[in-house]
Amino acid sequence: MNSEDTILDTYHFAGCGAAFTSRRRPAAAAPGLAWALALLFTLALSGCGNERSAAKPGQALASVNGEEITVLQLNEELLRLGLSGPQQGAAGKQVLQALIDRELLESEAAEEKIERDPKVMQAIERARSLIIAQAYMQKRIGEPQLPTPAEVEDYFNKNPQFFANRKQFAMNELIFAASALTPELRAAADRARSLEEVALFLDARKVKYGRAQVTRSTADLTPQLSAKLLAMPKGQLFVVKEGERAMLISIAEVRDAPVTLEIAAPQISQYLSKRRNNALAAAEIQRLRGSASIAYLNKDYAPGPEAGVGAGASKVAAPLPQAAKAAAAGAGAGDADKAALERGVAGLK
Repeated sequence: MNSEDTILDTYHFAGCGAAFTSRRRPAAAAPGLAWALALLFTLALSGCGNERSAAKPGQALASVNGEEITVLQLNEELLRLGLSGPQQGAAGKQVLQALIDRELLESEAAEEKIERDPKVMQAIERARSLIIAQAYMQKRIGEPQLPTPAEVEDYFNKNPQFFANRKQFAMNELIFAASALTPELRAAADRARSLEEVALFLDARKVKYGRAQVTRSTADLTPQLSAKLLAMPKGQLFVVKEGERAMLISIAEVRDAPVTLEIAAPQISQYLSKRRNNALAAAEIQRLRGSASIAYLNKDYAPGPEAGVGAGASKVAAPLPQAAKAAAAGAGAGDADKAALERGVAGLK
């Protein structure tokens, strides 16, 4: 039950330092290109010189106001999109159209000297810093090493709640504003024998609410929450507050949903590989911190004494939340699903 996110389309345009954020997709983009544009604009950040017409190596596929788009550029974008050989052939024409749109927008941005905007310059510098830091880390830790079949099987056997003993919860929800969760409503929920009784209570008081049916498993819930749900009798009501909304939830059914080693192995392998790489990256950061001299010029941002002090007068900060780490270090696309992976086979039905 994740809170709803507002997603803005962020486009980064490279070349002569032009980069900006927009809430609107370009008018030239056809609906079928939306997926390609979003990814291309986000991923695209290349070096630039003083001349936009600098030579681009490779066979030209198109010319946009005299600016060539080459096979090398197209292949680079296809590679960044993670498309395989057969997929590349089918997507090539769409991606080329997205590159043409990007060239048109970049050209207009250069005409308006958008690259001189302080916010744009700051965004470019941040992107440059992230790219260099990621490149160093990738070079340092090398390519991800896949775990052995024995390691995968060992993880499977040590976490039966995610696999062999996996349970699935079918739940019904009433969703309403958290401000409506008054003591009176809590008391009514405690007395109620079903969600319908609470719905009637809300209707009588003209409280707006929505309904939802959700399915969760012990693989995508924390062990603590899973244990609580398993201990609840069928039909018992409980309340969850999440930001500005609240949910009154009833467990409709709990059923066995085991997952075999054969099905779970690819995801376990991916998780163990990422965990190993994360450990190597953390060790490298710790090594660099230990040999650096870090001075906190604003003491309000200095870590507390519990963080400890490393060698070379380098203070090591307490662990950051995962989202903050990713934002600060540009940890990569795989971090979004890391928490789910850590719980085993989230998403497997």
